[in-house]
Amino acid sequence: MKRGLWMNGQWQMTDEFMEVQAPYSKEVIAQFAMATEQDVQYAIESAQAAASEMAALTAFQRAEILEHLSRLFLENREEAASIISLESAKPLKYAYAEIDRTIETYKFAAEEAKRLSGEMIPMDASKNGEGRFAYTIREPIGVIAAITPFNFPQNLVAHKVGPALAAGNTIVLKPATQTALSAHFLAKLLAQTNLPAGAFNLVTGQGKLVGDVFLAHPNVKMITFTGSPAVGISLRNRAGLKKVTLELGSNAGVIVDEGVQLDQMMDRIVMGAFSNQGQVCISLQRIYVMESMLQAFLEKLSAKVAQLIIGDPLDQTTDIAMMISEAEQQRALQWIKEAAAEGAKIITGGHIENNVLLPTVLSNVSSHSRVSCEEIFAPVVIVNSVSTIEEAIEAVNDSHYGLQAGIFTPSIETAFKASKALHVGGVLINDVPTYRVDHMPYGGVKESGTGREGIKYAIEEMTEMKLVIWNNN
Repeated sequence: MKRGLWMNGQWQMTDEFMEVQAPYSKEVIAQFAMATEQDVQYAIESAQAAASEMAALTAFQRAEILEHLSRLFLENREEAASIISLESAKPLKYAYAEIDRTIETYKFAAEEAKRLSGEMIPMDASKNGEGRFAYTIREPIGVIAAITPFNFPQNLVAHKVGPALAAGNTIVLKPATQTALSAHFLAKLLAQTNLPAGAFNLVTGQGKLVGDVFLAHPNVKMITFTGSPAVGISLRNRAGLKKVTLELGSNAGVIVDEGVQLDQMMDRIVMGAFSNQGQVCISLQRIYVMESMLQAFLEKLSAKVAQLIIGDPLDQTTDIAMMISEAEQQRALQWIKEAAAEGAKIITGGHIENNVLLPTVLSNVSSHSRVSCEEIFAPVVIVNSVSTIEEAIEAVNDSHYGLQAGIFTPSIETAFKASKALHVGGVLINDVPTYRVDHMPYGGVKESGTGREGIKYAIEEMTEMKLVIWNNN
C-alpha cells in the first residue's frame, strides 16, 4: 500500500516510493513516498506558514490538543502497538509498554504547555537598577526539524513532537523509513485534533537529502536528532546558528558490588540487556562484577536467559524476536566472533537460530573488542570481573560514550562515590542504566550527545528567552 507525505494538513504522493518489509515475516507492509528536495522545502514552508497561528494558541488550547492526542492513543492502543511490532519486530509486550509511555509523554507535554513561565529579575539588586521592574518570558522559536530512529517509533517521536507543540512551535518530522507506519498513524491521530494545518508535517525518504534541506533552509530554527554519533556530529558541525539537540549512542555499563542480593536484581539485568533485542540507546551492554561474585552472577544470569521465549514478535508471550534487519544481525554476530577470537568466552547464545540472534552473554572480554568499546545495539551483554570499585568505575568511564550508568551496592558511601565519579548524563543507584521515565532530564555527555530530553527540559531547548524591563523612574 502506497503511503504519501503529510504536509499542510493533506496527504501528498510522490513519483518514487520505497518498499518496506516486516523484519520477521518478510511480508511487504508498505511503500513509502520518497520526498524530493522540493517536497521537504514545501513541508518546511507549510510549517513556517502555520507558525504564527500556532504561536497565537493559548496555553489551554495547546494543552487541549495534546490531551486529545493522548486520549486517541489510549483508544487506539491495540492498533498502535501492533504496528510497532509488525514494522520493527519489537515483541508485542514491549510495544504495548511503548504505547503506554507514549500516552504518558503526551500527557506530560499537555501539562508542561500550561507551565511555560519565566522569572522575575530583582533589578534593584544593582546600583543602577533602582526603579526598574523586569521579567523573562519564553517564546516559541518557530519551525523545528526532527529526525528519529526505528527503535521507539512512537515514544522517541513523542519526545520531539510533544514539547515542540507544547511550546507553540511547528514541526517537520523525518522518521526512520523502516518504522514510518507509526509516524503515519500519529499523523492520522493529530488530524483528528484541533492542531492547525501545517503545524505538524511528515516527510519520508532518503535521510541525507532530507537532512541537507533541513540544514540549508533558513526557516528551520532547530534540529533535534536521535541516532548515530557519526550523523549527529555531522549535523551539528553544519548547523551554523540553528539550535541542535543530539541524543546519540551509548554502551551503558553497570557495576555489581559485593554484598548485593543477586536474585533480586536478575530480572532487571535481563530486561536491561535484552529488551527490544538490545536495540535501546541505554541498553545494558557492559557489566562489571566483583571477582568473588562472578561465578554466581554468571550462573544466575544464564539460568534467567534460558527462560526467555524466542519467536514471533506478534505473539504476546515472546521476549526476544529478530533484530531490525538481517544485515544488523550479521554485523552483531561478526562482533561476537571477533570478541571470541580475542579471548572472550561465550557463556550463552552467540549464534543465529531460526533467523533470530540468540541473547548472548560474553565474559572475559577485552576492553578493545568492539562488543565492549562500541555500541552493539543487539541482544549482547559482556560480564567482566573487577577487583575494586575504583577499577569498575574506571572501566565504565573508559568509553567514548556517557549516557547512563548503574551501580548495585549495599553501601551508601560507595553509591555516593560512584554517583560523583561516573562520567555520564545519568547515574542509577541499585538499578540498571536502561531505566527511563518520560519527564526526567535525559541525555548524555561525550559522544552520547548534547542537550536534554524529557518534556520540561526539551521545551527549554525549544524556546527563546526574552527579557522585558520596565523603567518606572
